[in-house]
Amino acid sequence: MQQVPGGEAFPTEILRYTAFTETPDGGNPAGVVLNAASLSIQDMQAIAAEVGYSETAFLTPPPLTTGTEQADPTRSFTIRYFSPLAEVPFCGHATIATAIALGERIGPGELEFRTRAGTVPVAVTADEGGRLNATLTSVEPHVEKVEESFVQEVCAALSWRTSELDPALEPRIAYAGARHLILAAATRERLADLEYDFAGLKDLMLAKDLTTVQLVWRETGTVFHARDPFPVGGVVEDPATGAAAAAFGAYTRELGLVSGNAVLTIHQGADMGRPSTLTVHLRDGDTRIRVSGTGTRIR
Repeated sequence: MQQVPGGEAFPTEILRYTAFTETPDGGNPAGVVLNAASLSIQDMQAIAAEVGYSETAFLTPPPLTTGTEQADPTRSFTIRYFSPLAEVPFCGHATIATAIALGERIGPGELEFRTRAGTVPVAVTADEGGRLNATLTSVEPHVEKVEESFVQEVCAALSWRTSELDPALEPRIAYAGARHLILAAATRERLADLEYDFAGLKDLMLAKDLTTVQLVWRETGTVFHARDPFPVGGVVEDPATGAAAAAFGAYTRELGLVSGNAVLTIHQGADMGRPSTLTVHLRDGDTRIRVSGTGTRIR
């Protein structure tokens, strides 16, 4: 079993946390298994399906490293993420939830998560009242253009008209550990009205290896509202999507919406009754994106 300071060990149990909120009835729930060393891939997938959240995270000890630099075995982990239907390379909200769960057990500090997308450092801090906050640093992001015909097909699956998109925020596919199609609605009312063709959108997303479609509306230059359909994971919608928030940070930089050091606020989940707040940090001279938020145990 993975050892922690004091000689205690993580039991193999399924924890339930919610990320990007301070209350159990907000944010995006995630399953968290802090000791998955005895579980097979099939076990992990079965557990994720049974839990039913958009993702469940599974931790195991990291592989042995070579050379002079060795990771702290009490704060470095291999992490895998499973939706109810399939494994995903990276999941932001489950990363935040797992970091909060670890912080409660081994204290604030630096963590290292080795994901299928790459190594993701996470800093856990505590405020004066002891409430924990976690900030992940994404893998190297990139942004690519997308064919107009594909955008039209996605809009049809969403029952949106392309004329309802914000012409100032062009569609792009953005990556910061997972791929997301970003579409900007021209009005908050258009974003609020989401009823889509689940099977049709899923097929389109699989063709482009997309994890979610991130639908956004710009309230101000640094405040956005988002919704993220996730049919490829067997989930209608995510109430908070950290991986998409990181990708969106790269998108804003690519389109010249921000420059230098910038902080974005993304509100998500309100239309689902699970309000979430994601904070996105862009640093001058560093292309990686940082996403931070709070979290709490559900039960």
